Amino acid sequence: MNTFLLIALGAVLTLSALSVAQRFTGFGAQKPEHYAGQRPEFDIRRELSGPILCEGVIYGPLGRVTSRFVADMDADWEGNACRMTEAFRYDSGATQDRVWTLTLGNDGVIRAEAPDLDGTGHGRQEGSAVMLRYRIRLPEDAGGHVLSVTDWMYLAPNGTIINRSQFRKFGIKVAELVATMRRVQA
Repeated sequence: MNTFLLIALGAVLTLSALSVAQRFTGFGAQKPEHYAGQRPEFDIRRELSGPILCEGVIYGPLGRVTSRFVADMDADWEGNACRMTEAFRYDSGATQDRVWTLTLGNDGVIRAEAPDLDGTGHGRQEGSAVMLRYRIRLPEDAGGHVLSVTDWMYLAPNGTIINRSQFRKFGIKVAELVATMRRVQA
């Protein structure tokens, strides 16, 4: 076997091993049940309600901050159904609006819809955490790509929500978001 073929085979095996390892360790291996019983309990009807200030950064594929943002959010619940608006302002001067429709099942399962989602998002609240997975279509000026997103939100003891999200294309992480969310007193 020639040297190039051996190197290529080694690279493919290494990438495959890394991909498998990611599924069983770190961010991708978390499950809502890992947070069962942890306090404070994250009830999205209470914590994601009314006006919310969100501040965060987006990291690119090389791990450097590529964007900073502030978002004004407002969530209105009627029973287990919510309409949540988001108005983002990025450091580039760009703005983005999104309207989510969230439905919470009695078992903690969450269903999420928004105009820029490809299909329906699904997640779960458990203990001090909320997980949500969905596919989002980027705006045309950002390439129009559809990315797979995993959001994890963790409730801190002071009521602040820490949000960490990973964005993947073909299973490869292309961006990560870290943000805080705090309810605003009206």
